[in-house]
Amino acid sequence: MTIPFTHFSSDFSFGNTRRASLLDWCLGLMTVLLCTPAIAAENPRAVQTGPARRVIAGDDSKRTVAMIAPNGAVEWKLTNGAIHDLHLLPNGHLLLQDGWTRIIELDGNRKQVWQYNAKTGSNTDRPVEVHAFERLSDSRTMIVESGPARILEVNQAGEIVQEIALTVQNPSVHSDTRCVRKTAAGTYLVAHERDGAVREYDSTGKVIWEYAVPLFGKEPKGGHGPEAFGNQVFSAVRLLNTNTLIGTGNGHSVLEVTPAKNIVWKLEQHDLPGITLAWVTQVSRLPSGNTLFVNCHAGPDNPQIIEVTPEKKVVWTFKDFETFGDSMPVAVVLAP
Repeated sequence: MTIPFTHFSSDFSFGNTRRASLLDWCLGLMTVLLCTPAIAAENPRAVQTGPARRVIAGDDSKRTVAMIAPNGAVEWKLTNGAIHDLHLLPNGHLLLQDGWTRIIELDGNRKQVWQYNAKTGSNTDRPVEVHAFERLSDSRTMIVESGPARILEVNQAGEIVQEIALTVQNPSVHSDTRCVRKTAAGTYLVAHERDGAVREYDSTGKVIWEYAVPLFGKEPKGGHGPEAFGNQVFSAVRLLNTNTLIGTGNGHSVLEVTPAKNIVWKLEQHDLPGITLAWVTQVSRLPSGNTLFVNCHAGPDNPQIIEVTPEKKVVWTFKDFETFGDSMPVAVVLAP
């Protein structure tokens, strides 16, 4: 079965709580495995603690997307542009970005079968970046544009069939948005990095819920590593219990927040023995109740992916600073 971040989600990506069928998942995983070449004869690079798992991840600093086998060896590796989102689809295809404006779909042989570029036609000169996207159940693709500050749903021909304007208080082409997910209720949960807030929108663009990520009495500090601090939120996903799980970015924490905006669970920077959190990016709550998240910009002494119990006990970690670097914000985790 799929492990962390996905757990039978419809697109096998972090945080999506909609469930695909077991059959769809099995077919997708079989496609990935059958189309994956034999593991190269090289020394394993990745180090895992806990049950061995297969990982697909993308790193911005090394411009790399790769699949890592449970034994730590590289199964395949692609050169790629800047990346802030990544999905394994039920059919075994990958949906990812190659740079800040181009979204691509790769088949099981990693051949491109679909793309969408936010800078095409009359839009070539406009400031725009994409930091979030998602394949929806009706075969549309949700694409979120920072700069124009809008959510698009496009069909397979790349035609815009839905457009929703976003509320942005501190406009930034690079930082209007980070992770965005469409909920099971049909709303859109948006992490607004520059604004330090999570906003939920209905289909008309109306903000129906908002949560300002706290600074907890601390002063913001610049940078990306453990020494930095702020509320530049990266991700938010709606849980089955109607709470929202939030990766606070440079807030070095994971929060679970009720609809009434009360924090009922919090994992802080130094809560895990021997591990320091830095830029917390993608987050997911597993059926087991455990929480899985990506720990970006934390340096080679710390794992890049971590799973913890509700009691904050570490049950699994992943670290690979040879294949990936210190800017690995996205991952999909699978069973061996």
